[in-house]
Amino acid sequence: MRRVEADATRSADTHLHAFPLPADWGVHVYLKDESVHPTGSLKHRLARSLFLYALASGWITEGTTVVEASSGSTAVSEAYFARLIGVPFVTVMPRSTSPEKIALVRRYGGRCHFVEHGVQMYAEAARLAAECGGHYLDQFTYAERATDWRGNNNIAESIFEQLAMEPHPVPEWIVVGAGTGGTSATIGRYVRYRRHRTRLAVVDPENSAFLPGWATGAADYATGMPSRIEGIGRPRMEPSFVPGVVDLMFAVPDAASVAAARHLHATTGRWAGGSTGTNLWGVWQLVARMRAEGVRGSVVTLICDSGDRYRHSYYDDGWLAEKGLDPAPYTATIERFLGTGEWSPP
Repeated sequence: MRRVEADATRSADTHLHAFPLPADWGVHVYLKDESVHPTGSLKHRLARSLFLYALASGWITEGTTVVEASSGSTAVSEAYFARLIGVPFVTVMPRSTSPEKIALVRRYGGRCHFVEHGVQMYAEAARLAAECGGHYLDQFTYAERATDWRGNNNIAESIFEQLAMEPHPVPEWIVVGAGTGGTSATIGRYVRYRRHRTRLAVVDPENSAFLPGWATGAADYATGMPSRIEGIGRPRMEPSFVPGVVDLMFAVPDAASVAAARHLHATTGRWAGGSTGTNLWGVWQLVARMRAEGVRGSVVTLICDSGDRYRHSYYDDGWLAEKGLDPAPYTATIERFLGTGEWSPP
């Protein structure tokens, strides 16, 4: 417990960057850069919370093998914390996971166990944990309950503290994606707990079950299909996703996610992954809506991880062509919007 908490004490808070928009729009966009965590992504917060929760619950003790089902960034961060406290770590992940993330898990001493399809991860992780007498962290179930949504330096509290001196310290919207659903649950609950007027928008990539499950109220909704945007989108509604705290959801085409991530780099020099692009595609639509309605204020979203992990994929034109993803029409939409303030999708 001391080692995990000491890691938090050593780690400074993540930066909140302002995205350059025309001053006369009266709208300010901020990007909370979670890529600067020690393990390079938003999932560092989740992994810390999951380890503290499991340690406090007596599920991890000396020598316990820790097992997880993860497509990448959560596994990287959990491997870091497992090494920090000196326990073995195994992650079950799809064979299609980016080689950069696999290398990072192994760098922190973790072992990667592969399955062919993402939907196989859950059962295989549970089986491995039972087989070795270890503990299955199960981020998709415990993310929403392991994080203290009332504060204690969670991501929501950090956002509002960092906005305190800005022109619009209480944002109109916070925009996030959902992988486990833990981040949206934390932010949505915190906003209600603190009685802010901020609304929460969740963006969802192709093939994900979250948007149709939220829209229909079907807690067991499933598509059975993997997401091409690593870190967000799931083939089923996950237990940690809390629909009741979400005010609005957007479907985002995968090519639009790629276009927005690439445009961020071209505009600001900041490398970001596809999930950040998904966030930004939703942000631009909300900013256009605010302008059309004459609303001034701020919008906050997250840089979830660095684009360095996706050089072989989202930043590789050959890979995009192979996957049938053409970001050009969506890039044109973003550029038209930033030039005119009006939204006209392709």
